[in-house]
Amino acid sequence: MNQAAFLAALRKIFPEHRLLTTPAALAAYESDGLTAFQARPLAVVIPETQEEVIQTVKACYQFGVPFVARGSGTSLSGGALPVKEGVVLALNRLNRILKLDPQQRIAVVEPGAVNIEITKAAAPYGLLYAPDPSSQPICTIGGNVAFNSGGAHCLKYGMTSNHVLGLKVVLPDGEVAELGGDSLESVDADYTGLFVGSEGLFGIALEITVRLLPKPETYRTLLAAYRSLEAAGDAVSSVIASGLLPGALEIMDNLSIQAAEAAVKPGYPLDAAALLIVELEGERAQVEAEWARLKEVIDASRPYLVRIARDDEERMRIWKGRKSAFSAVGRLSPDYIVQDGVVPRRRLGEALAEIEKLSAKWGIRVANVFHAGDGNLHPLIMFDGREPGALQRAEGLASEIIDLCIQLGGSITGEHGVGMEKRQYMPRQFSETDMDAMWALRKAIDPLELANRGKVFPGSEAPALHQVGAHPLERAGVISRE
Repeated sequence: MNQAAFLAALRKIFPEHRLLTTPAALAAYESDGLTAFQARPLAVVIPETQEEVIQTVKACYQFGVPFVARGSGTSLSGGALPVKEGVVLALNRLNRILKLDPQQRIAVVEPGAVNIEITKAAAPYGLLYAPDPSSQPICTIGGNVAFNSGGAHCLKYGMTSNHVLGLKVVLPDGEVAELGGDSLESVDADYTGLFVGSEGLFGIALEITVRLLPKPETYRTLLAAYRSLEAAGDAVSSVIASGLLPGALEIMDNLSIQAAEAAVKPGYPLDAAALLIVELEGERAQVEAEWARLKEVIDASRPYLVRIARDDEERMRIWKGRKSAFSAVGRLSPDYIVQDGVVPRRRLGEALAEIEKLSAKWGIRVANVFHAGDGNLHPLIMFDGREPGALQRAEGLASEIIDLCIQLGGSITGEHGVGMEKRQYMPRQFSETDMDAMWALRKAIDPLELANRGKVFPGSEAPALHQVGAHPLERAGVISRE
């Protein structure tokens, strides 16, 4: 790469104040939410138009420079980590809601749009955007698409992939492609589903068409306190086995309870080993009928305390504590790793009991916060990075938790993605044939490995599957020109 020529090409696209190259300016982009990984890019560009994004990707393709798209930097797997000598495209200024159609119940947004802003814009029409990650007030839709984010209410409503109808994307060679559309009904292959959750390996989303849902008529929320994590996990299994489908089903352990209470004072019982938050939502008659059944199931699980939200203010206080838990744990430890494994719901209690044993074995505190309804664990492994070997020990515990999830029939990630953090675990979950197929698709769409290079896949580079002159999606067998 001719670095001087490449930077000269970027200067033709961006004014000086939106092309960052000095060490001080680049420092803020050296890592994302997983601060254990750091890398300094060659440059950071701050596009204000889609055309600037396209021209940047074309310049990267011309000079063979890797690039990474970044929103608010809330990725917890190193997914937005820069590539050394590469370019970061900071997309926060592409944050417009381009269209909101309450009749068709869709919104078209740019990748830098903040998740919760869609619901705020849709609220006057009695609509909302359902996926609600804990970082909802700051995370961007482009990142949600890249990692197929979920949130507290994904049990009932599904992940980001269930709410994205269409995409306008720029592929790694600079070509713009339209995937999907604005309808739930599709007559073509699911190209949108291919892109959502691809962790930035297939290019950058420029526009995202999402579906909106009617705001539930009513909510009923309860908080149940237990003397053990295992009891709370077993209660989750009982709720699901009863046939109920809550809007949300969440667990917090004592460490996360203590942290949340200190940070935002939601009124949690500080002596609980675990809290279970259950929320029903929907039409009033249906919710009231389900509420009676839910109380029976919860009572049978033998919590020592049950608290019911009497109004919307109390409901929001309960959720404020849960959604603040990740950041609140910073009060307990200067550093922590957020894991993201998944286990089958029926084995949730078993998994939690084993995590407690692993925590004791390693002598490392673990705060557990997770989407219990779909078995998505978020153990927060606490350490002090200033202590020699502390990070390595924390990573050792994290590795055992991931192995536990695989052994119990689960997955290495639920919504945070593989990124840099879990690359080495991919062959533990997937067969060699599976890995080869995924790698072939990656190389077919991006033979130069420019888009988010170094993420997801472990080990050495495989031979390129480049057919000169072919469209990247055609090389992957996704589209045909015949």
